Amino acid sequence: MIATYQAQCQGRVDAALESLFQAPHGELQRLYQAMRYSVVNGGKRVRPLLVYAACEALGGEAERADGAACAIELIHAYSLVHDDLPAMDDDDLRRGQPTTHKAFDEALAILAGDGLQSLAFEVLADPRRNPHDAELRLAMIASLARAAGPAGMVGGQAIDLGSVGQRLDQAALELMHRHKTGALIEASVRLGALASGRADERTLQALHNYAHAIGLAFQVQDDILDVESDTTTLGKTQGKDQANHKPTYPALLGLDAAKAYALELREQALHALRPFDQGAEPLRELARFIVERKH
Repeated sequence: MIATYQAQCQGRVDAALESLFQAPHGELQRLYQAMRYSVVNGGKRVRPLLVYAACEALGGEAERADGAACAIELIHAYSLVHDDLPAMDDDDLRRGQPTTHKAFDEALAILAGDGLQSLAFEVLADPRRNPHDAELRLAMIASLARAAGPAGMVGGQAIDLGSVGQRLDQAALELMHRHKTGALIEASVRLGALASGRADERTLQALHNYAHAIGLAFQVQDDILDVESDTTTLGKTQGKDQANHKPTYPALLGLDAAKAYALELREQALHALRPFDQGAEPLRELARFIVERKH
């Protein structure tokens, strides 16, 4: 089921994203090429899938979530472009392709990331792309800004860079990853719920609990794959975290305990969805996919 659903959602968000990269004049052509390259060169689209699945779990229509799905993926893509830069993780490979600063150059990669970030908020603010009333669009913008900024993803990256070579305890490691990875996953689910037009405090809290669990599970599984997988399968450099002396769950807990923790987090996510009917089945399947994926 999840493969079919994933293909449907990927096709939907990819078509919407493609329409965003038309340069207004020739002088900007290369910048828009770098932005497009950073977004459309593959990827699982897990975050847009979560947007659509959360919207549909509350009885919303997928087209009402297109703007939110695009915005989330644009923020995610910008974060990857900047993470891969020499001043950050210094990676040459992403999704099996040269990273943006390798395919173009470092300065243009920085500008492409900046452009993707601002474009995300432009999409959410535009009623043609995000067809909701102004109050709801503003709530979505605020949620994404918080998740992407110093209280979320950017803060997590700052903690990550400051933790290289240090041994963190589990609480500190989770704090880092709930910011760096979890915040944007939580925002994906929240924006999808808001896009349905049917969210209330009870359902938002249940979905928050779900996203809180899978956001951390995603990172735990990433750490496991960095140990067990290979560069070709991952589409990025395998073993980079270990080589850079970064704190990870397998290093802290041991590989078997990290796997058990990922499964525990999956069960927490599924438990949070108990109040929902079959409309939430894609969310359940995504929770399973996140801890079973091989790349």
